[in-house]
Amino acid sequence: MERRWYYIGLVTVAIAISYFDRQTLPVAIAAIQKNIPLSDQQFSYLGTAFLLTYAAMYVLGGRLLDVLGTRRGFALIMVGWSLACALHAAATGIGVLLLARLALGAGEGGGFPAATRVVAEWIAPEARSTAMGLINAGTAVGSVLAPPLIGFVLLRSGWRAVFVLSGVIGLAWVLWWLSSYRPNENTLSVNTLDARLIASEMSLGEIVKMRNVQMFVFAKFMSDSAWYFLLFWLPKYLYDARGFDIKHVSYYAWIPYAASGVGSFAGGWFSSWLLRRGHSLDFARKLALGLCAAGMPVVMLVSVSPVQTAILLFSIAFFCQQAWSGLIMTLPADVFPLSIVGTVAGMIGFGGAIGGAIFSLVAGHLLQIGFTYATIFIFVGSFHLIGFLAILLFAGKIRPLRAADLKIGEFA
Repeated sequence: MERRWYYIGLVTVAIAISYFDRQTLPVAIAAIQKNIPLSDQQFSYLGTAFLLTYAAMYVLGGRLLDVLGTRRGFALIMVGWSLACALHAAATGIGVLLLARLALGAGEGGGFPAATRVVAEWIAPEARSTAMGLINAGTAVGSVLAPPLIGFVLLRSGWRAVFVLSGVIGLAWVLWWLSSYRPNENTLSVNTLDARLIASEMSLGEIVKMRNVQMFVFAKFMSDSAWYFLLFWLPKYLYDARGFDIKHVSYYAWIPYAASGVGSFAGGWFSSWLLRRGHSLDFARKLALGLCAAGMPVVMLVSVSPVQTAILLFSIAFFCQQAWSGLIMTLPADVFPLSIVGTVAGMIGFGGAIGGAIFSLVAGHLLQIGFTYATIFIFVGSFHLIGFLAILLFAGKIRPLRAADLKIGEFA
């Protein structure tokens, strides 16, 4: 295997671990509630706690990666979130659970900025969306493994063992990463180096003012409002609205996550295929994103469908969402110099996490005061379309920024 694809595989494993870790609480929630009673509103607080620090550390973690470099930065990030995941096992009340979720979010916030930097360092433009699609498929691997594996551990060792196991797996990955990964500086052209030097002098405020950054952040804000609701609330929906128990969730909840993995790869492959066929980067990315957004409204039909059909509709939505997500997180590597790729990717992820945090609170409140899941799914099915329209109408062309663009401020 070529070194560059070996590194992509290594990062894919890290992303799989991150999604396994964040699914531990939603899948184990029924067992946890036997020891620590939690209302719907309190459960939403736990999701929001994760997302608030996740959002903050997306930006700070992305900046940290640009300063420390990918190798050291990613190792530090993974150690932090692995220890935070293990901390859940010590919880005896909602206070420790909140602290653990805050710490887990802070650790995991740098994961995708690090992944985007690896892609920018090692992968040529025509293969970047495929590489990011493979990495994003790690979200599905972790999520698919979570229900059956967590269910297995829950039924035999209890919910605390789940969190200890997750922490140990993450720390083992750190040793693998440090012994394997090396940065790549062999592909720099004079113009690329010039653009990196200019971009490295830009402040966070200057980066935030770039119109394409703003539109990418807004699109991620909208799409992740939907995604984090689906990610964190799907098991609970199956428990509450469909009468599932732990065994049923273990049997069926993995199916949409498996579809999301296929979508992650398919979206990236399709965009790369368009590039190989001679289409522009702008067309290849926007067509793929538009098709993903067009598939999301199917989730509006979930609440009026039989269980089997509902699982199918969830699967279609998860497929489209994760194809979208891989493409969105490829854009920083497509457009921006490496010296700010982590920062921009962090800002985009920040927007997504904030969207997820806000909508998690809104959803929890609506359910608490008597609204049904049907109302929530109407919102969820529309968010990607709004985000895509923002990119299409206001983000300008998707193309690499040159040194001259950065000097004269033509950022859109």
